[in-house]
Amino acid sequence: MIQELNPAKLAQLYRKQFQLCNVQKGETIAAVSDLGTRREYLQAAFAAADDLGADIYELCVNSLPSWTKVGVPTIGKCKGTLEAVSAADLVVIFHVPLFTSWLKQVMDRGVRVLMIIDSPDDLEQLMAPRGLKEACKHAEHVYRGAKRVRVRSEAGTDLSYECGEYPVMTQWGFADEKGHFDHWGGGHIHTFPNEGSASGSVVLAPGDIVILPYCRYVSDPVRMQIREGHIVDIQGGVDAKLMRDWLEDGRENDKDRDPYAVSHLGWGMNPQALWYGIALHGDDPERHRAAARTFPGNFLFSTGPNTQGGGKRNTRGHYDVPMRDCTVELDGKVVIDAGRIVDQKMKVNREAR
Repeated sequence: MIQELNPAKLAQLYRKQFQLCNVQKGETIAAVSDLGTRREYLQAAFAAADDLGADIYELCVNSLPSWTKVGVPTIGKCKGTLEAVSAADLVVIFHVPLFTSWLKQVMDRGVRVLMIIDSPDDLEQLMAPRGLKEACKHAEHVYRGAKRVRVRSEAGTDLSYECGEYPVMTQWGFADEKGHFDHWGGGHIHTFPNEGSASGSVVLAPGDIVILPYCRYVSDPVRMQIREGHIVDIQGGVDAKLMRDWLEDGRENDKDRDPYAVSHLGWGMNPQALWYGIALHGDDPERHRAAARTFPGNFLFSTGPNTQGGGKRNTRGHYDVPMRDCTVELDGKVVIDAGRIVDQKMKVNREAR
């Protein structure tokens, strides 16, 4: 695919993003790159920081983390790296730091963390529109107050779970608050269900998106049975086999059930994100890391680790599926009806880009 964004605009985009992140004169930005990071991203970050009067340096790690290698401890293994990023005001990281212990330690010290892993075109398209943070904050408040959630769909999903054991995590697209982690292009919330509480059935329908570990639309229904917080049965065609094989390969031994545990559950609210992006741009993961997870009204179902929320599961067997056309009830009140957000305070207008 031809990149539509003029490369010369990158520095302008980064400047706008850093302003959203409340970068101030005299602050220090630590840019954590890896061997696969786009050099133009570093150049744009340096130019933007310099223009805003912030100090910035690059820390390049000898690794290539990805969505299929979550929990890679890129910081902390080398002496001095954890101390360095902990002293920064903002960490800009160009790979996935989720499910690592160092990320929590840095955030606990009040450092802001911004993840940038999407293509240049998506950075422009998905930059947070006005009102997105307020919508996400409202959704966080509502979700945090919920005790029981029910998710249904005409395809056959009927999943129930309880909340409150783990925090609600919110991303609105920029890291402007102390100790906040965000993803440029974000606009969604999630939490982890109380241990053992998830039960019922989940049916992935054609058009739902397997965004991790693959990048593809579901082509045939996948029917799952869930008991006591774990998937106990997966039925279907090729998509079911892809799921079973990936989760099986994530097991450390015959008794390991962690890949089959229900992980983070939530929904998207970013109107700049398009469900049909894969149809438009192909299945290059760099084009869909944020967009597929954040399009309005999707319900994100996932399996595997929960260490990001403070749990004990740390497994490679992680599966992310933004589902369409689901109805989400919080303590009996519908907030999403068949994939359409009905809570007006969660709705945000799309901006022309």
